[in-house]
Amino acid sequence: MDKSEMQQRMKGRTPEQKKVIKYFYGEGGCLSFLSPGLKDEDYDAMVQAKAKSIDFRQKALNKIGLDESQVSEIEPVHFEGYWFDEKKTLAKWGKNDKEWRSSAYQVTWIFFSSSQIYVYQYTFNMDEDGKKESTEEYFYKDITNFSTTSDTIEKYVLDKVSCKGDATYARKNVDANRFAIIVPGDKFYCSMDQNDYTEKAIQGMKAKLREKKG
Repeated sequence: MDKSEMQQRMKGRTPEQKKVIKYFYGEGGCLSFLSPGLKDEDYDAMVQAKAKSIDFRQKALNKIGLDESQVSEIEPVHFEGYWFDEKKTLAKWGKNDKEWRSSAYQVTWIFFSSSQIYVYQYTFNMDEDGKKESTEEYFYKDITNFSTTSDTIEKYVLDKVSCKGDATYARKNVDANRFAIIVPGDKFYCSMDQNDYTEKAIQGMKAKLREKKG
């Protein structure tokens, strides 16, 4: 990870994507106030604006091919959060709020019918046009458990920027919270922010699973 790699990544990208790439690779120095780059809160706002520009709930129903009345066993659940992988995504540590951010963001909606659950997942990148969209279906009888995990991924990330604007990078451990649907021989993961909503949603899902398994 270095400035030459940053220049390679910026080729053919939109002005907004270039801002994102510079945010993760580091820019500025003592005179950065003359041409300030993105702050952590600016980047969060960009991500949320993109996430809110898409009606993921309706998009999920369209992709699954069901009417909401067919999946009304309990209220649908949604998880969202920054998505980290070991290779492609960029990551950055927020020194003020002590939070990790990624160049990829993931939104997941889960719907419940009387016999199975339907999962829709959409992952988009902020530094490029790439996205991934997928759906899964699981019968209650096949689900072993719903669980949450905190995984550690090693990433090469921005460490600091000198007064002259020279960036240095270091290997860091990135902690990421994920929700998992566990079935025999497989797990389906969703990025999530841990908060009161997700805790209550997961408890509700576990209660429904216990009820269905009798």
